[in-house]
Amino acid sequence: MTEAAIPGTTGWRARLVLRLGLGVAVLAFAVLAGVTLGETPLPVAQVGHVLAHKIGGAALNADPIDAGIIWNYRLPRTLVAAATGAGLALSGLVLQTLVRNALADPYLLGVSAGASTGAVAVTIMGVGAGAIGISAGAFAGAAVAFGIVAALARAAGGGSAQLVLAGIAGSQLFNALTSFFIARSANAEQARGIMFWLLGNLSGVRWPDVGLAVPVVVAGLLACILHIRALDAFSFGASAAASLGIAVRRVMVVLLGAVTLMTAVMVSLVGAIGFVGLVVPHAMRFLVGARHGALVPASALAGAVFMIAADVVSRVLIPGQVVPIGVVTALVGAPAFALILIRNRARA
Repeated sequence: MTEAAIPGTTGWRARLVLRLGLGVAVLAFAVLAGVTLGETPLPVAQVGHVLAHKIGGAALNADPIDAGIIWNYRLPRTLVAAATGAGLALSGLVLQTLVRNALADPYLLGVSAGASTGAVAVTIMGVGAGAIGISAGAFAGAAVAFGIVAALARAAGGGSAQLVLAGIAGSQLFNALTSFFIARSANAEQARGIMFWLLGNLSGVRWPDVGLAVPVVVAGLLACILHIRALDAFSFGASAAASLGIAVRRVMVVLLGAVTLMTAVMVSLVGAIGFVGLVVPHAMRFLVGARHGALVPASALAGAVFMIAADVVSRVLIPGQVVPIGVVTALVGAPAFALILIRNRARA
């Protein structure tokens, strides 16, 4: 029997296309909101004139200063926010599926903390003697952190709970190393800047950062889409995936590599932002179900929209001051984390 002949398949695909179209429209609206809203709100028409001038070569019908704010500051900031949200949401989804733990995400498993340590080591300690960039240092730190956490979890018994506990221990270890590097080598001004960056900061983002963040997230999304069948199989455990013909080791290497890369790049650009990878996949499971054919694109879109909204809130919450975006995501994520704990206990 062909897939088209299976009852409900065509309807499911039609619903998926409709939902994805709606998600893309919501994302476009969020990008527009991210560009227009901020410390000083700008008219939508003015934003349209600037985009038409820069993209389509139309005559500039906007104030040059406002045009600079829109094109050189707010638009790249919004695009990197979207890429960060999508990348962290996908990373959380993949980790939750592969380790079969509802509480898994890059922040809780120590990957973000390791990436922060690697980025700070390159920036402050001069590790690599200028031969490697911040993103490469963050990737190395994230990979080392996840390796240590996985080894500790295996030594403790290899269970899902042990992995989360090992992640908490690893996060504390690498956060302590980051603080030590800052205290040892940074002056007061550098220390203030780095601590603000570690809480999540998009203020310094420019177009070259867009050129790094967006391709990495697109590559990570493609890796997830190409392994949708494997992710569905991993939902029932590695043994079940192997019995279905999934190359377990290869898939885990590819997907965990994608998670590490996305997390490292996002941390190197905007700092360690928590709870996005934890909250968004759970919200999307509630909305679109557990099939990864719908869950992967939905998580990416929702993560992008969520991060743009958080960035807008961080700019308007306190007049004249930008709140670290990690503070905003934590204010939303911490209560959601508590709800997930309670829900899991109720199911047990």
